[in-house]
Amino acid sequence: MEHKVMSYRGHFRALLVLGLPLIGGHLAQFAIGMTDTAMLGRYSAEALAAAVLGNTLFFVTFILGSGFSIAVMPMVAEADAKGDETQIRRITRMGMWLSVAYAFLIFPLFWWSGAVLKAIGQQADLADQAQTYLRIVGFGLLPALLTNVLKSYLAALERTRVVFWITVVAALANAAVNYVLIFGNFGAPELGIIGAAIASLVVQVVSIVGVVVYALKVLPEHAMFQRIWKSDNEVLFSVFRLGLPIGLTALSEVSLFAFSTTMMGWLGTVPLVAHGIAINIAGLAFMMHLGLSSAATVRAGNALGRKDYEHLAKGARMAIWMSLGFSVVAVTVMVTIPAALISLFIGADDPNYDAVLTLGAQLMLLAALFQFVDGAQAMALGLLRGVLDTKWPMLLAAISYWLVGASTGYGLGFFFELEGVGVWLGLVAGLASAALLLMWRFWRQIMVDLRASAVAEA
Repeated sequence: MEHKVMSYRGHFRALLVLGLPLIGGHLAQFAIGMTDTAMLGRYSAEALAAAVLGNTLFFVTFILGSGFSIAVMPMVAEADAKGDETQIRRITRMGMWLSVAYAFLIFPLFWWSGAVLKAIGQQADLADQAQTYLRIVGFGLLPALLTNVLKSYLAALERTRVVFWITVVAALANAAVNYVLIFGNFGAPELGIIGAAIASLVVQVVSIVGVVVYALKVLPEHAMFQRIWKSDNEVLFSVFRLGLPIGLTALSEVSLFAFSTTMMGWLGTVPLVAHGIAINIAGLAFMMHLGLSSAATVRAGNALGRKDYEHLAKGARMAIWMSLGFSVVAVTVMVTIPAALISLFIGADDPNYDAVLTLGAQLMLLAALFQFVDGAQAMALGLLRGVLDTKWPMLLAAISYWLVGASTGYGLGFFFELEGVGVWLGLVAGLASAALLLMWRFWRQIMVDLRASAVAEA
């Protein structure tokens, strides 16, 4: 445990040691979806468009359910700082309980997703293909959520390297199965979008097996799976109260991007494909911020458990500066080689290639524009979760992403007829609003209150 005063250099080193494997794990996880996008783009633009719709619906529901697993991270970090191993086990188990209940509740949505997609204005043929995709991928929601709970548990104990390696193995398995089943290589049937769905399901199974085996072998003292059927209502409700606002906060942001995907779908296949490619590239950059945000959550939770608020503030500043550094790198790449990046996802022989490249390059400039605010809002959310503040961030996020972001995107895209560019300007506006409001919440309210309580106790 850290009790001595740590320099900024020390915070940088500690965040890097903890954060790099988490960043790598998020990048590997994202590579799974990006591999689907790249390979399906090479297969056909229509298959890619259907997968974009299917993955959007899956990801929205996954993010809402992930609130419980994200809640496990700061709660376990705080319990670990206090040396309470029993509480670590109780928190993680109840996170798994909530994830199981949620997965069973959501699965029917995947099974009848075609009707849902048609009801929100998507093309019938794309909606039907997306439903076929989701009826397979949907079985992976339960192992995906359970994997997330156990990854949060391990990350909170600063065992981040195993999280990275398990995700890397899963990403490699996904790429291999995709290559074989989408295109029918090595004598396998050519399954197209169905092959991509099977590959995604294989990934979730590989991931849950890997993380469970590690937890059993390396941390037997936590006895994580003994009497796992036994309820623990006190901790169950604690995880639920913290996790539901986290899930709804994440849902606000993800559903803004999902709504942007829906609006691009209204504009046609080419805008939807260009949007899907640009979102994947921007999302790849965001994984750096997300990994660093998770590291900040763990360290903030640990500092909260020790009531070391100056340590918390210095660590928060360093995490924010590191996020800005990542943004500079991402923006440089996006601005200098947009065409080369887009060409990774769609073949030059595709009849839509020129149109996708032209619109995609415009969207890439806007993706570069929101890198700084996207990183800032991610860091603010990570720090707020670390100090167990989730209800107000949920409200501020909803205001930013929907009242500001969605309305701006719709107005500019359709009322002012800027189409895809207008939709993306809405994303920029929503993320900028979230960055400002959430940073204000952390520095001007939470840190002030924590320091005041420390003075009162002294």
